[in-house]
Amino acid sequence: MVTEYTATARAHSNIAFIKYWGNREPGIRLPANSSLSMNLAALHSTTRVTWSEALAEDSLMINEQPAAPAAFLRVRAHLDTLREELGSTLYADVASKNNFPMGAGIASSASAFAALTVAATIALGLRLPERELSALARRGSGSAARSIPAGFVEWRAGGADKESYAETIASPDYWPLEDVIAVISPDHKHVGSTAGHASANTSILQRARVESAADRLESAKQSVLARDFEALAPVVEEDSNLMHAVMMTSKPSLFYWLPKSLRIMLAVREWRHQGLQVCYTLDAGPNVHCICGAEDAAAVAARVKELDSDIEVIRSSVGGGAQIMNVNDRIG
Repeated sequence: MVTEYTATARAHSNIAFIKYWGNREPGIRLPANSSLSMNLAALHSTTRVTWSEALAEDSLMINEQPAAPAAFLRVRAHLDTLREELGSTLYADVASKNNFPMGAGIASSASAFAALTVAATIALGLRLPERELSALARRGSGSAARSIPAGFVEWRAGGADKESYAETIASPDYWPLEDVIAVISPDHKHVGSTAGHASANTSILQRARVESAADRLESAKQSVLARDFEALAPVVEEDSNLMHAVMMTSKPSLFYWLPKSLRIMLAVREWRHQGLQVCYTLDAGPNVHCICGAEDAAAVAARVKELDSDIEVIRSSVGGGAQIMNVNDRIG
């Protein structure tokens, strides 16, 4: 008789208004500063985890293909963390699917590790509080902490492992914003976020960015709660620019922007001057997230295509939190 414990979960990607870049304790991904984000309803990862007595090692499929070695090692490390935290000795078979490009600066690791964490815990019959799930997901990918709660989310840096978690500050329907993503390149970025976080402190700008992050977060948070786009836009753009300035001045330097990225960024500022509710932000990649008032999202998407018809556009409203899709214990 072989006992298996299986569950499937889904989690959404998120886009940060106030960025996470750099860790105080890299081993457990304690962030250098707190951050603020919005979940993306249209972008998600769906992950099935099967813990089984019959398995002699972990396995991983991503989008129905065997995972690359680096991805497998990262997931296996997170499964080791979960085994230690949850008191299990079982190995797991993991299958994950994303409905958007991976490793391109659209937070695929956030949704993937959030879904993995929820599925893995639920499969073992554990219904952990949201804060605990968020802190656990953070251990696999820092921004995954923000994909556990719903809507507009604040990730508290905290002073210790269990104190660093994310929580909802406003529900998905609180403010009808949209993210119009200009996909400059769907290719996997040349330097991953984990390596970028590790080099953040080599920039002379990182200390200033971190020390001023709390003020920007409070400004952005109050703008969200007041539904004040005019106040939100400049702080979102400033924070994005500061993160990329740190990247560009790190050793070795990281340049994620491409010429088309800068072209759209400049255009977004002009569109806002013309009266559209839109601002830009970029994660660790060349793709430009155009945060819009819902009433202006169609116009922004059309203008992006007018700039360059080859740019793929993905639109998303504000998304919910991680959710359980299926639970199925089997004895064979």
